[in-house]
Amino acid sequence: MSPILQNPLLSHSMEVPKTENQKSYWRWSKHDFFPEPSFQNFSAYRNAVSQTCPRLRDRLFSRSTETNELVTLQKESQNPMKKCLNWWDLMWLSFGSVVGSGIFVVTGQEARFNAGPAIVLSYAISGLSALLSVFCYTEFAVEIPVAGGSFSYLRIELGDFIAYLAAGNILLEAIVGAAGLGRSWSSYFASMINTRDSDFLRIRVNSLPDGFNLLDPIAVVVLVVANSMAMTGTKRTSILNSITSILSAIVIVFIVVVGFIHSNPSNLVPFFPYGSKGVFQAAAVVYWSYTGFDMVATMAEETEKPSRDIPIGLIGSMSLITLVYCLMALVLTMMVKYSEIDPNAAYSVAFVQIGMNWAKYLVSICALKGMTTSLLVGALGQGRYTTQIARSHMISPWFALVHPKTGTPIYATLLVTILSAIVSFFTSLDVLSSVFSISTLLIFMLMAVGLLMRRYYVKDVTSKNDLVKFFVCLSAIVGSSIGVAAVFNNEGGWIGYVVTSLLWFFGTLGIALLPKQRAPKVWGVPLVPWLPSLSIGMNLFLIGSLGKEAFWRFIICSAAMILYYLFVGVHATYDVAHRNEDATKVEDGL
Repeated sequence: MSPILQNPLLSHSMEVPKTENQKSYWRWSKHDFFPEPSFQNFSAYRNAVSQTCPRLRDRLFSRSTETNELVTLQKESQNPMKKCLNWWDLMWLSFGSVVGSGIFVVTGQEARFNAGPAIVLSYAISGLSALLSVFCYTEFAVEIPVAGGSFSYLRIELGDFIAYLAAGNILLEAIVGAAGLGRSWSSYFASMINTRDSDFLRIRVNSLPDGFNLLDPIAVVVLVVANSMAMTGTKRTSILNSITSILSAIVIVFIVVVGFIHSNPSNLVPFFPYGSKGVFQAAAVVYWSYTGFDMVATMAEETEKPSRDIPIGLIGSMSLITLVYCLMALVLTMMVKYSEIDPNAAYSVAFVQIGMNWAKYLVSICALKGMTTSLLVGALGQGRYTTQIARSHMISPWFALVHPKTGTPIYATLLVTILSAIVSFFTSLDVLSSVFSISTLLIFMLMAVGLLMRRYYVKDVTSKNDLVKFFVCLSAIVGSSIGVAAVFNNEGGWIGYVVTSLLWFFGTLGIALLPKQRAPKVWGVPLVPWLPSLSIGMNLFLIGSLGKEAFWRFIICSAAMILYYLFVGVHATYDVAHRNEDATKVEDGL
């Protein structure tokens, strides 16, 4: 044997260093969190901050590519996610994530305080709007099957900065949505023990302001358990969700059938106790009940045949869910007078009020199961959203790492788990629901805008004249949609509705007359631009139906997001973008 090889010291010094894929998953060095040149030391960061304006200008006009989202960014995770889902999995993931996330949570609250028996119309309106958004999501998910969902789609079509604002709202939606589910799980569990007080398991702290003074340790435990299960593996979680969701569907049939048997049509009078304004205000909030399908869209990277499985799984399940929700909302208001509905645990208490004490346990178990599967699927989707955001370096790329054995982004899931647990511990349901709705509606509106951009604008192909016409027409659509909401909220006359409606119509017609620059490759939204334009109008109208407090909370959260972007996000993404450009130039030079 060679003397060199016999020397253990020399042999050790000649070992090949570990590659990225060979590194231990459980690591947390400074370089793992901040690998970009702008954050290597204080001097580098100070120089980066001094270049904020030109870097921001660069990012504002930067758009990603499908190749970048599908191939380049996935390398940041070092290990691939496993393709293990089919249309059956997606259908029940959609059912499990959506049914329970809102129908058992906000129906009672909105029926009692905003819509009354007309809550069924609120669900129908929100269902139509959600279905339009599902169409938009499906076309993108089929052609760009990546974990980032709406974040990746908007980054490609509307640019880096708009995608960042969407990313911030996605994370806000994930945190607030999970926290709200945790609080509602606690309320339903408490109602099974003590019908009179669904808050009795919470700890009241009088020194804290209203809305933040009921501490909820049960919600924290539920969130930790559900998210921990989601970290163990995608297919395992999907199978568990499918089994429990089928059982939940059986119980929902029971609720609807027995509810109609014990219904009293006189409870539907008056049908509009709070007027039409209350119906639309409730529709904006109960939109929460339809969210969750966007989480399923993030599973596209783990879907075996996206072009077949995603349209069947998403559109089919959401059509059925809309019908189920309308029936459940109608049953609730026929069983119990709207003024007597319990806002926290509406369905279980309703069965007690009609004399079926035993049924409250079945209903509560179904509600708890629905909220648990919503948390499970939400944890899957939230982790994948966060993973793609981290892959782009808008947050630390450490959160993009995928565990080699489970094939799941454990760090990304932990981030959402910890933040949502903290929020759920302090914050009441009414505060959470208003913040959640405005973030969700904004993202869905941007998705419709992104779809129009995808069909009518291709860089270096669309003429400047057509691009100007497109933006003028799009501005007319957005402006008229805001105008309809303003007229409605200010109780304006019919002239206002006619003017804004005509402006929307001619704006949409103008886009329809422009040449389309891209056709869908496999599956596409029908009646473009009319359906996406209608989605924009409905989402903006529902946003306008929310109260002032929701807007103030949204503005405060958005301001915090922009500050983070200016001091961290813009520099990290700038470094990554130009690192790739410099690498390309070096390769060309060689």
